[in-house]
Amino acid sequence: MKINCIAVDDEPLALDIIKEYCAKIPFINLLHSFDNAIDTLEYLRDNKVDLILLDIQMEELTGIQLLNTLKVKPYVILTTAYDSYAMQGFELDVADYLLKPISFERFFKGISKIYERMHKENATPAEKPLNVNASEAAGKDYFFVKTETRVEKVTASEVLYVEGMGDYWRIVTRNKRIMTLMNARGIEDVLHEPQFCRVHKSYFVAIDKIDFVERKHIKIADQRIPISDTYQKNFFDLIERKK
Repeated sequence: MKINCIAVDDEPLALDIIKEYCAKIPFINLLHSFDNAIDTLEYLRDNKVDLILLDIQMEELTGIQLLNTLKVKPYVILTTAYDSYAMQGFELDVADYLLKPISFERFFKGISKIYERMHKENATPAEKPLNVNASEAAGKDYFFVKTETRVEKVTASEVLYVEGMGDYWRIVTRNKRIMTLMNARGIEDVLHEPQFCRVHKSYFVAIDKIDFVERKHIKIADQRIPISDTYQKNFFDLIERKK
């Protein structure tokens, strides 16, 4: 599945950046770009899109006015240099609101959110195991995560630990490291006890990969992982049950 989208911005440089970002993401298909709202409306009369990447401040017709003329609205991500339109964006039920200059990381996060929504809406029963949630992932030795360039399968039994790095999580196995944009709840949904345990706000560990525990640190491979006060009781209770 791909997101079919158009980009609308009267700044050539801004459009170039959006085109560059879209080219890096395999699950987005940029159909067309426009530098004004009038041509955009003409295109939308005869063409269906999943997403509009829409600038607000444009001559003749603003992005907000464009949205108000649409009877059927696709997903919309507003792109603007002004945060004063955030409330209007909320009232128009846009999917995201990106402030310029837009980083690729933030752009990818917004696009990924729409991809997840579309996948849930369109998934057939055969495809639903790709959705990351506890009920579907339970009992399986694999799960899928999104990287910046693809959706990658991860074998749970090969995972050593997972480390939080800002908005990203790094999944570490003996053979590779995978960076994925996922929140802590999403990680918890695929890393289940008693095979895995959260030991710190920034770490999940595979219990069977632990070399030793010393004071408040866990040794796995070449990594020393801290155990925080918040999670230590649950961790040591789990270890005790493993004896």
